[in-house]
Amino acid sequence: MKANLENIAIVLNKPSFPENIGAVARAAKNMGIRELLVVDPYNCDLTRIYRMATHWAEDVVLNMEVHANLREALASFQFIVGTTARRGSHRQTMIDPRRLVEQLIPISQKNRIALVFGKEDRGLTNEDLRYCHALVTIPTAEFSSLNLAQAVMVLAYELFVASTDPSGVFVPRLAKSEELEAMYDELTKALALINFINPENPEYWMTSVRRFLNRIGLRAREVKMIRGICRQIDWFCHQRARPLPEARVKGE
Repeated sequence: MKANLENIAIVLNKPSFPENIGAVARAAKNMGIRELLVVDPYNCDLTRIYRMATHWAEDVVLNMEVHANLREALASFQFIVGTTARRGSHRQTMIDPRRLVEQLIPISQKNRIALVFGKEDRGLTNEDLRYCHALVTIPTAEFSSLNLAQAVMVLAYELFVASTDPSGVFVPRLAKSEELEAMYDELTKALALINFINPENPEYWMTSVRRFLNRIGLRAREVKMIRGICRQIDWFCHQRARPLPEARVKGE
């Protein structure tokens, strides 16, 4: 079984240079990936993009989607991979490209996958990474910073050449990012309502909740179930908060 490249897209978050967008389009096309999304680019000069993409990858640029923010761009994807070279307490366990591909092969059969790359000088922020189900880092020697197109090529190459037999592993269609984010919005409110998380800084406390649920791989119907639980918590808490009716004196 090989990865279904038709279900895999490259997402560039806030790229600074149009030449990098063009170089990424060319690298993706070289490895059989044709879907490219760009989020809030600093400069989207198509002339400069096409110059680096060359005529070979013109179709990738022509069909490129441009989005205002990352949440909107990732809405239709069921599995999201963030790329990073930085480590920190807010960053979940990172794996190398080859191990990542082993996971993506069965997932890609029925689910759309986004490979997200951050800004050239800073990468993905902790806020960006909250949308991700997995993090990947590309091993290097002494200098860890890679050109954007180089990083895309490494992951795309691994996806293109990898072939494995996952012993009949089946991964169903997972919930889309837009479904998950709507669930997390309601879950945040519900957990704050019962004082499980601090309402002053909910995203900090929700990081662990997101990591736990992302490891499970929720399906659409399971997301609906969790949202139903959240609505019931909201209803119950507001019912408890309502003042009791005053008792009427007999004979009145």
